[in-house]
Amino acid sequence: MVQLLRSRALLLSTTFSDTSFWRSNQDCWRPDVRDVERISFGQPAKKKGTGSRGIPHRLNEDERRSFDQARRQGFLQVTGSAWRSQRRDAPLLNTYRSLSDARGKPAIVLHKLSPTSSGDNEDKLVVDLSPLRFPEDFDTVGNELKAIVQAEYNLESFMYSGEEKEDSEDEGLNIVETEDQYETRPIYQLPPFLVGWNVSRQDGKKIGKYLAETFDTIEKSASNSKKQRGVKPGKGRRSGGYGIG
Repeated sequence: MVQLLRSRALLLSTTFSDTSFWRSNQDCWRPDVRDVERISFGQPAKKKGTGSRGIPHRLNEDERRSFDQARRQGFLQVTGSAWRSQRRDAPLLNTYRSLSDARGKPAIVLHKLSPTSSGDNEDKLVVDLSPLRFPEDFDTVGNELKAIVQAEYNLESFMYSGEEKEDSEDEGLNIVETEDQYETRPIYQLPPFLVGWNVSRQDGKKIGKYLAETFDTIEKSASNSKKQRGVKPGKGRRSGGYGIG
């Protein structure tokens, strides 16, 4: 009986956060943090499905610094959309979303945009709830999150579900929209669910830190990534360009 109670307590502690408005599903497919680190260097993952030929995860030197900083700060800061033309995608966003999925935490990203014609600096702070893998909770958690930020910082927000994309945008990605797929599919095959705010640079960093504490995304013991041996530049699978799992 004692063992049964201990097992139930462990299940509750690993399935629900210690906050009242969000929880993370641990009884589902997730990548391993070490595998996410491997594919970020272009090395193969040990767990099948962690990477994909069509979804670049390998980071360059500048992206690596931003990735390491994000782990320590609890939220990612990128310039604009973080798009990299050589990869025709945003490897840094892909890798950070995979890391968030591995840890069962929302992905918090501050997009630092160029000043407007009037000289104003308006950035976008977004929280992707899809790594929690409880799609039935997304609307409730999103609305609660909007209310919290509204109360603390008096900011209006927006919500966006990737399920609203046109089919043509998802072509070739096998993106799914059914709840049961959140149990078995890798994160790059699941649509994002975003809650966001238009913010000043200063407010963006302040709120990003606040949300990082709220969702416990800060890795205090995270150190700088070390370059892996035997990894050479290249775009193909053989040279580790896409981080195949």
